[in-house]
Amino acid sequence: MTRIFVSKDAAALALGADRVAARIAAEAAARGLDVEIVRTGSRGMVFLEPLVEVEAPGGRIGYGPVKAADVAGLFDAGFAQGGAHALRVGRTEDHPFFARQTRLSFARCGIIAPTSLDDYAAMDGWRGLRRAIEIGPAATLAEIAKSGLRGRGGAGFPTGIKWKTVADAPADRRYVVCNADEGDSGTFADRMIMEGDPYSLIEGMAIGGVAVGATKGYVYCRSEYPHAAKTFIEAIGLARAAGYLGPNILGSGHEFELELRVGAGAYVCGEETALLDSLEGKRGVVRAKPPLPAHKGLFGRPTIINNVLSLVAVPTILDKGGEYYASFGMGRSRGTMPLQIAGNVRFGGLFETAFGLSLGEIVEEIGGGTLSGRPVRAVQCGGPLGAYVPVAHFDLPFDYEAFAARDALIGHGGLVVFDDTVDMAQMARFAMEFCAIESCGKCTPCRIGSTRGVETIDRILGGVRPNENLALLEDLCQTMKFGSLCALGGFAPYPVMSALRHFPEDFAPRHAIAAE
Repeated sequence: MTRIFVSKDAAALALGADRVAARIAAEAAARGLDVEIVRTGSRGMVFLEPLVEVEAPGGRIGYGPVKAADVAGLFDAGFAQGGAHALRVGRTEDHPFFARQTRLSFARCGIIAPTSLDDYAAMDGWRGLRRAIEIGPAATLAEIAKSGLRGRGGAGFPTGIKWKTVADAPADRRYVVCNADEGDSGTFADRMIMEGDPYSLIEGMAIGGVAVGATKGYVYCRSEYPHAAKTFIEAIGLARAAGYLGPNILGSGHEFELELRVGAGAYVCGEETALLDSLEGKRGVVRAKPPLPAHKGLFGRPTIINNVLSLVAVPTILDKGGEYYASFGMGRSRGTMPLQIAGNVRFGGLFETAFGLSLGEIVEEIGGGTLSGRPVRAVQCGGPLGAYVPVAHFDLPFDYEAFAARDALIGHGGLVVFDDTVDMAQMARFAMEFCAIESCGKCTPCRIGSTRGVETIDRILGGVRPNENLALLEDLCQTMKFGSLCALGGFAPYPVMSALRHFPEDFAPRHAIAAE
């Protein structure tokens, strides 16, 4: 029997993967061929989706991007035996986009059937959880601290310190909460994990439960991810039935239960305290700090709250050791980061690598430059509230401290590429408009400042006292940056100020509006 692998990742489905899989099944039946079609997650090479892989003695042979109309021709060319065809990309792991990666968190994604417990275990699954149970909470916390893992959701706070704080906080109950409310533009890593390797997230959260004595976990997923939610709910049920969740995980005496909760579409619920309010059934509104969630989080109890990418790094750390994980990266940025390369770029997709690559390498070499063929003008790093980095700064290494030194954000690892046709004044205006729409409304700098920001940019572009309004815009940005309760208002100035600093020519008046 020939095994053929077709992704059921949402990106692949949007590009016709279901139609391709159905056509392969029909064509094989018509030709009397015995094939097994395995639906996997994505390898992350979105530019090749739908990617079809065929099992071969030396590794899987890939073909892509495949359309349903290509299937008959593939069979004619003997693709089931790895035959030559215009869409043949060779051994998938040898593709230049894939070969340069260091896959730790995404080692299984695109290879295994997402909810197969056997597939997961065959690729080192559950080893981290078994070791955490074996060495106990204190040693588990020590491994996390030793690894140098920092929050992958944007703040970059040391995970080991956060977990130790939760463990040390006196309480009758503790929680582990996963922030899967992946709302940043150009990001899709959380979705890929939940659709393609859900057990890695379950394992990471269970290890967190063992480490801090938490007995309950929640994953907060955005409503726009129905495929991820469906796959993850199925995985929770199977993991529970197999003893990896429940009142006595792996016979250890540790209790850990897990639930998926789906949000209602509020971007601000990506902020940890607004997320906690939403989980409690309240309107998602940012809480003032202190108290920190590590002391008083979900339902007033000490709570680990981490991003998906932080939690899926944990099984590797426990399995191979904190020192192994810390051997990757640069400076205080240890381990790997799944970069999500998107926008106007030739080779869009997920690229997991150790910290330290320059933006130029990422955008020009790995991403292949713009899809339009025009020169790159800027890349926005860290979502819609991230700074715009010009080509002149493409020597910038992908590192938390290096980015901070240039008033930029790594965020969730999203990179959106723009060519030389982009209007940076309009992009700055969008940042303020986005903040105004998505603000929870609790604090004045964010709620009012973002609306005033849109109005001020409109006056600048309309030629109304441009110099005075440019100075006003900069002052407004400083007020929002230092006066907002959370990162939504606090980070909205980053795209605005970076656009002003690096692309001042785009803010020249372009039309007249009525004077005030």
